[in-house]
Amino acid sequence: MSDRTTDTYQSRNAVHEQFLDGFGTVRVLPLDAAADAEVIHRWVSEERAAFWGMIGLSPGDVADIYAHMDTLDTHHGFLVLKDGEPAALLQTYEPAADRVGECYEVEPGDIGIHLLVAPAGARGIRPGWTSQLMTVLLTYVLQNLQHTRVVADPDVRNVKAVGRFLRQGFTLGPVVALPEVDLPDVYLPEKEAQLTFLTRKETFPS
Repeated sequence: MSDRTTDTYQSRNAVHEQFLDGFGTVRVLPLDAAADAEVIHRWVSEERAAFWGMIGLSPGDVADIYAHMDTLDTHHGFLVLKDGEPAALLQTYEPAADRVGECYEVEPGDIGIHLLVAPAGARGIRPGWTSQLMTVLLTYVLQNLQHTRVVADPDVRNVKAVGRFLRQGFTLGPVVALPEVDLPDVYLPEKEAQLTFLTRKETFPS
C-alpha cells in the first residue's frame, strides 16, 4: 500500500477501533462509495465472492449500489482495515427493514450482518485470522451498538460462509427463501439462505 493511500485511510474517522494482542489494530470506517469502489469491486469480482452477485459489474456499478445504501437509515456499509490495509467489507442492516424480516420472527435488538473478507494476499491463508477479525466486528455490533443478537443469512450453498459463522459460535436457524426484491434502485434475486444467530450473552457472557 502506498503512503498516499495509507494517509487517505488515516484521515477518515472510524466508528470503531480496537487492538488485539498478537493480531493488530482493526479500524471500521463508514464506506465511502466513490473512494472505496475500486477495492470493493476487486473483491466482489472474484469467483470466491460469487454469492454476492456482483461478478460482471463495473466499479461504477458497485459505487452506485453503495451510494444507494448510504441513503438508507437501516442499511450501512463499512470498510474494515487491519493495520491500515483493507481487510473486509461489513454490511449491517435492521432485519425488520430487510427481506430477511419476512422469513423469521425478528426480536428487539436484532442486527443483521453480511461479511466479505479480503483475499488472503501474499502471506496466504492464516489459521484463526478471520476469527480474530470477526471478534472485533462482533464487539462493534453487539457491544458498541448495544444490539442483543446478530443474524446472518448466507446462501445455503455457501458452505464456507456458513462454516465460518458456526466456528465463531453462531447457531443454525432455519433455511428460508428470501423473496426477490425488484425496485428502481436495487434488484436482488430470490435466495435460499441459511439463517444463523449469535447473542451478545453468548459472545460476551460477563
